[in-house]
Amino acid sequence: MPANNNTCSVRKRALVTGASSGLGVDFADLLAAQGYDLVLVARRQEPMEALAEQLRFKHGVDIAVEPADLAVPGAAAALKERLDARLFQIDVLVNNAGYGLHGDFLDTPIARTVDMIQLNVSALTELSYVFGQDMAVRGHGHILLVASLLAFQPVPTYAAYAATKAYVLSLGEALHDELRSCGITVTTLCPGHTETGFDAAAGATASAALRMLTMQPRPVVQSGLHALWKGKASVTSGVMNKVVAFSNRLMPRFMQRAAMRRVLGP
Repeated sequence: MPANNNTCSVRKRALVTGASSGLGVDFADLLAAQGYDLVLVARRQEPMEALAEQLRFKHGVDIAVEPADLAVPGAAAALKERLDARLFQIDVLVNNAGYGLHGDFLDTPIARTVDMIQLNVSALTELSYVFGQDMAVRGHGHILLVASLLAFQPVPTYAAYAATKAYVLSLGEALHDELRSCGITVTTLCPGHTETGFDAAAGATASAALRMLTMQPRPVVQSGLHALWKGKASVTSGVMNKVVAFSNRLMPRFMQRAAMRRVLGP
């Protein structure tokens, strides 16, 4: 829903994590287009500053850039303290930061896996908690969690990553019911394979089958925000991805694993 900042004494503000690239860029652009002031959060400051300058000129909104490595324990709490010191009220929280690891579990350094879990699970949970508390006091707010199509089944060679996204989906759908009475809408977005640079970061090469299902970031983000404004518990972006998600719910677990190996490749 548009922010209507021109008629409100307190401007509406959205916080987007993972805002330096991928889906985060489109979340920032679309929210700014709807009139939201922004807080951009990611590890890399330079691309966020460039994005902020572009969106200020394009949409005329106020944008704060907050570089932070949310994979570091305590980073989420420190971010909240900095925003409180600036008297920033967060009306929309987009928990988008995260990354994946591809490869056999025992071949991946455990420090990398733990780092991924800290970002994908712990930081997301903590941010939802600290900003959710403020929203509950005010009696309104929106939280969007970004999971994955891989959340619906176990995925060999993406074992830990898929498990983190299964957590996000389960948490988000539960919080959708829990926080409704507080005036907070919680929606979980489950994108399929998206052209965001995920494969390169995860150390993977997309199979031919996966490339056929690949979506561009903009329609994925549009579907997530549309579902959030509509008050939906979760949404899977793309028709084919919806078919995959529905089919996986009907398959025995051993068939899910075999199907994922075939689609994702070795």
